[in-house]
Amino acid sequence: MKDLDAILAANSAYYQAFVGADFARMSGIWAEDEISCIHPGWPVLIGRKAVLDSYREILSNPMQEPIEHRDEKVMASGDEARVFCVEIVGGSALASTNWFRRVGGAWRLVHHQASPLAVFVEEPERPASGRLN
Repeated sequence: MKDLDAILAANSAYYQAFVGADFARMSGIWAEDEISCIHPGWPVLIGRKAVLDSYREILSNPMQEPIEHRDEKVMASGDEARVFCVEIVGGSALASTNWFRRVGGAWRLVHHQASPLAVFVEEPERPASGRLN
């Protein structure tokens, strides 16, 4: 359970850095090597320089739409974990994968990919008590 919490915290840190346009924090989330990224509509970016240059460009854009994430699902095995979630950017839903690797005891991002969803159905809100009536 401790790993699950740490993985979800690393995933949340990624989105907090994005929302805060905090390039230094974003840079610290990514692993030092063997990283890749596929932004919607972009070519595959491989290597720390290419990936971080893309985030520098995105985070410095004053017209960048806010981003939210929800519906996190974690798959973890050993020192690797994937978090699947839905990103909402400018009213559009994207299916997202954030792949983490444990490096020196910390979960570091090694791959991010987001793709437009043709259909997104939000789960209905549940009553606070957990009861249906």
